[in-house]
Amino acid sequence: MDLPVAWSLLLIASAVWSFVIWPPFLRRVLKDDRAHDAAGKPTTFLRVHVVLISISLALAAAVGVLGILTLV
Repeated sequence: MDLPVAWSLLLIASAVWSFVIWPPFLRRVLKDDRAHDAAGKPTTFLRVHVVLISISLALAAAVGVLGILTLV
């Protein structure tokens, strides 16, 4: 695939940004009082955030791979 280097670097930077931002956010969500009910079971709040973060990290991985492949 032929893509200008600047666009490839932007894709890679976007992927790195996501991998820097989302894991600390997940740690904060896990510590949040709303993440578990009184019995310690995961709540919808936690499940929704885990799904959103997982999708974001999967997309970041795909974008990062695409960025790297377009550099080669």
